Amino acid sequence: MANPSVETVNTSGDKLMLVAGVLLVLAGFVGFFWLSGQEWYVRGAALAVGVIAGVAVGLLSAPGKGFIAFAKDSYKEVRKVVWPTRKEATQTTLMVFAFVLIMAIFLWLSDKSIEWVIFSAILGWK
Repeated sequence: MANPSVETVNTSGDKLMLVAGVLLVLAGFVGFFWLSGQEWYVRGAALAVGVIAGVAVGLLSAPGKGFIAFAKDSYKEVRKVVWPTRKEATQTTLMVFAFVLIMAIFLWLSDKSIEWVIFSAILGWK
């Protein structure tokens, strides 16, 4: 892991940045609906500007920087994954389908056996 766990102190500045980010996103949504008489691209631009500005401000805070570091580390780990070949994926999928079919037959037989024991043998119903 590239970034060891370090306890960070959340300052009021970080909290204010997060609040400002949320307020900017909300302002984008309010602008979208407030401009309901305008063309769609004006409304969309208001929404996009608000959301992009809010996310940018949020990512500049300490929790945002921590999220960016986490995302980078996650991306590095995903690149290390050895993905199965097409043949391996097909074989695994067929094995899952076969297992599901066998379990379905087993559960159906169990259900019918219990049904026969309870209704026919014990209660005498037909």
